[in-house]
Amino acid sequence: MERKNVLVSPEELAEQREYMQKIRDVCALLTRKPLAYVDTFGCQQNVADGEVLAGMLAEMGFAPTDDTSAADVVLLNTCAIREHAEKRVFGALGELTHTKEANPEQIIVLCGCMAQQKRIADRVKESYRHVDLVLGPQAEWRLPELLYGVLTRHDRVFSIDDEHGRIAEGLPVRRDGTVRAWVSIMYGCNNFCSYCIVPYVRGRERSRDPEKIVAECRELIEAGYREIYLLGQNVNSYGNDLDIDYDFADLLAAVDAIPGDYWLRFMSSQPKDATPKLFETMARCAHVAKCLHLPVQSGNDRVLRAMRRPYTREGYKALIDCARRAMPGLVLTSDVIIGFPGETEAEAMDTVSLVEELRFDALFTFIFSPRPGTPAAEMDDPVQRAEKQKWFDRLLDVQNAYSAEKHASYVGKTLRVLIDGESDDPDFPLSARTEGNRLVRLKGDRTRIGSFAEAKITDSNTWALYGEAVE
Repeated sequence: MERKNVLVSPEELAEQREYMQKIRDVCALLTRKPLAYVDTFGCQQNVADGEVLAGMLAEMGFAPTDDTSAADVVLLNTCAIREHAEKRVFGALGELTHTKEANPEQIIVLCGCMAQQKRIADRVKESYRHVDLVLGPQAEWRLPELLYGVLTRHDRVFSIDDEHGRIAEGLPVRRDGTVRAWVSIMYGCNNFCSYCIVPYVRGRERSRDPEKIVAECRELIEAGYREIYLLGQNVNSYGNDLDIDYDFADLLAAVDAIPGDYWLRFMSSQPKDATPKLFETMARCAHVAKCLHLPVQSGNDRVLRAMRRPYTREGYKALIDCARRAMPGLVLTSDVIIGFPGETEAEAMDTVSLVEELRFDALFTFIFSPRPGTPAAEMDDPVQRAEKQKWFDRLLDVQNAYSAEKHASYVGKTLRVLIDGESDDPDFPLSARTEGNRLVRLKGDRTRIGSFAEAKITDSNTWALYGEAVE
């Protein structure tokens, strides 16, 4: 795919704006403001996509609602990473039969990674006939056009063409909140890990122009956002398709140069593209949080090869050593899959021993979930789920002990935190994050939400810190 074909043209975007206006004109004829319900499942990239979809709906004249029964448009923005997310979506679709029955004019939209898969689209077409519009990530910029087709022709519309995907700049965004902002810097993935469906549903890697990313970040920082997340399936390969001498570390430095009081974070990362230059850039940039999420997935070389992860156990350890030398106070987190097809107990315990060696601050852990359409889904998998659960429990025991120990080390310290919202704990009504992205439940005034504060840590457990905001 040539770079010149990556960008959606100004003419194509103008056509979508015309469709937005047409739908807005239809909405203006109604006796009340039409409502749209948007529900996003899955990763932060999906959250960012959902904000664009919500922005287009707002531009078309729809006000947001949290009530599916009151909504004129219900949009489910889906995830395809694990079977559990898929089941949740089908459960939600089942519940929407009742809202559609009560309001036959309601339009139900299924979009996102799950919707891009033909097997899902076929199932929806046959078994969920109340769904009006199905579109994958590559077609989301065409939501106004596709929605207009449903409104005017009253046909069911399916747009899941197999395509590499493009970049549509300048679409409206309705952000969820005023503290944290998600900024997509690239789309797609070229890695084809054997267990992952993402490259098949999000297309090939395509990087946004760095000037547009920096301009968007500047606008957000000047608007008062305190935490900026740079997003991509593999941010470490940002710029590889731009044909310029500019990589992710350069982009980090450029955003960091924007004046203001904010933290800069990023995800997700692939170890094969992490470099000393990246770690050194993180270390010297004042706004970049000294927090690294670097998925390892397994601690056994044979399993890594079967996963198509192009690094070794020792290579990963060398990367972490390099990162910790550059940033001695680094907070390190990772992803781990237990029970990959063909994995033995000894190989699973290699992962546990790696966790014991590296002592991560936290882990996101999963028992292997086969994704139809990926090579791993076709591999022999003789080990029973109950056995995998034992390995998984052993991993959790080790990591939870480290997490509790590391959290306990914060007690008595005063840390700078970003107060980002309310918690569900009446004794500690505020929710906050440290620079290392550790959750802190705080006592304090709700008026401080959206600001940085000094917090004295008074207690901890495996999953959170507890404290009080101080002057």
